Amino acid sequence: MENDSFFEKVYMVARLVPKGRITSYGAIAEYLGSKGSARMVGWAMNKSHFQKEYVPAHRVVNRFGLLSGKHHFGGSDIMRQLLESEGVEVANDQILNFETHFWNPSKEL
Repeated sequence: MENDSFFEKVYMVARLVPKGRITSYGAIAEYLGSKGSARMVGWAMNKSHFQKEYVPAHRVVNRFGLLSGKHHFGGSDIMRQLLESEGVEVANDQILNFETHFWNPSKEL
């Protein structure tokens, strides 16, 4: 039950990431008061596709801007395509201009 509650909080934050911006697993974990729980946020993102309300999981990447969760999108290029459709440039599975696109929930919310 505790994990489900944490996952719901992760989904609530992920839904707030603006179009054309990205955040990291660690940034969400830190915002939720669980610094060091980036992996748990990743697990939540892996299950986000089963939520009734859409979760823009493509906007959550690792701390280096790598599309580490791309294999959970049903095709190796779908995550990249979704990001690029929002104006985020990606090369070799990595966000270009990571700092420019980064959205930090601890500062923005």
